[in-house]
Amino acid sequence: MNKVKLGARPYLYPMPIVLVGANVNGKPNFLTAAFVGIANYKPAMIAVGLGKHHYTNSGIKKNKTFSVNIPSQAMVKAVDFCGIYSGHKVDKSELFQTFSGKLKTAPMIAECPISMECKLIRSIPLGIDELFLAKIVEVYADKKCLTPPGRGEPDLRKIQPLLFTMPDNKYWKIGKFCGPAWKIGKGFKPGKQSKMKI
Repeated sequence: MNKVKLGARPYLYPMPIVLVGANVNGKPNFLTAAFVGIANYKPAMIAVGLGKHHYTNSGIKKNKTFSVNIPSQAMVKAVDFCGIYSGHKVDKSELFQTFSGKLKTAPMIAECPISMECKLIRSIPLGIDELFLAKIVEVYADKKCLTPPGRGEPDLRKIQPLLFTMPDNKYWKIGKFCGPAWKIGKGFKPGKQSKMKI
């Protein structure tokens, strides 16, 4: 076995980059986050891990709402800006065109291809971070990012999301299509692992 131990580190590659939005002190604030994932299908739930020191956390806990916005590759500079500068020191309320949905207190970003409006279910302290578990109340999508256009499902190729890796701290683009899920594995022969290409 040609493996090297790296220690217990969060190397789930790659990580999606999102912009988490919350109303803080009466203004929209946005934070770049990569510790995010789907927690349940029905009801649709999402989990977001944020450092306890972040300005956004207080708004999430006060309003019990927040948004998860998926930025496109074209937004990489604005995304990085939101990660570099804290709302404690920089007013980010005018950085994007914002809109609200059913919950009224979860500011979303019009420039992002996908925005998810979330209702907080629970906040859980975890070491240096805080996990926010939320129900997805509504998803808003740019019509241009759907297939068929305007009325279909989100299309990864049109969304062009950003990915992130640590500890090199780099942004990446999505690669090529590898095969259809729940189909490509039907031809796999168990017990032939020695012949797998690694």
